Amino acid sequence: MPPAVLITGAGKRIGAVLARRFGLAGWHVVIHVGHSPDAAHELAAQLPSAEVVQCDLLDGDAALAMVAQLADRLDDWRMLINCAAVFTPDTAQAIDPAVFAEAITVNAETPARMAQAFLARARAHGGKRVVQFLDQKIANPNPDFFSYTMAKHAFASTVKMLAMAAGDSAARIYGLAPGAMLPSFDQRSEEHEISGRMNLLGRLTDPQELADAALFLADGWLASGETLFVDSGQHLLAQPRDVLYLARQ
Repeated sequence: MPPAVLITGAGKRIGAVLARRFGLAGWHVVIHVGHSPDAAHELAAQLPSAEVVQCDLLDGDAALAMVAQLADRLDDWRMLINCAAVFTPDTAQAIDPAVFAEAITVNAETPARMAQAFLARARAHGGKRVVQFLDQKIANPNPDFFSYTMAKHAFASTVKMLAMAAGDSAARIYGLAPGAMLPSFDQRSEEHEISGRMNLLGRLTDPQELADAALFLADGWLASGETLFVDSGQHLLAQPRDVLYLARQ
C-alpha cells in the first residue's frame, strides 16, 4: 500500500481538494467526514487508493479511537492533516457559550489530541508529518467570528509546542494558514468575488495552492514548528472586520 494520509473534513470544500491532490500524487487517502458520508464515498471512488472514515470531532474520545484503529492497520501512515473546522458567528461583545464550546473542541482540542495520538502510535517508513490548518486571522485578527478566531489562535500554539515535544527527530509539525478562498457562511458569489481579492495581490487564491502547499510540507523541507501562509498576502493587511462583512460595505 502507498503511504497514507488522513485528512479530516475531506468530504467537501478544501478538504476534498486536498484529498484529490494527494490521491493523484500516489498517496492512500483516508477521507474523514463527520456527517453525511455520501459525497466522501463518491470522492473515494474517483481516487486510485482511498477509504472513508466517519467520526464526530465533538467526541474527542471517538476521534482518538479512530486514530488508534488506523494506527493498528496502516503500515505506513505518514501524514495527518487536521483540516476540519466549524465557522459559526458570535461577537466580541457577547460570546456565545455554545458556539465557543463547539469551536474550541472541533477547531483546537480534538485535532490537537489526534496529532498527539498520531505521533505516538502511527507506524511510518519515513518521518511523520502533522499539518494543522489554521487561518490568516492568527496574524491579522478581527473581532468577528470571535469563538472561531479564539480557537484558531489556541490551535496555532500547538504547532511549535508539538514540534518542541516530538521525540522523533524526523517528525515535522507544521501550520498551514489560508486566507479567503471559497464562499463562507452565508456569502453570495458576488460578495466572495470581492472579499476574495482583499489581499496584497488583489487576486482570488486558488484552493489548489493550499493542496500544493500541503504536498510540499509532506516532504518535510521546512523546519518543524513553522507555519506557512497561503493567502496572497492577506495576513499582512490590517482588516478591522472579516472580509465577508467588508465586502458588504
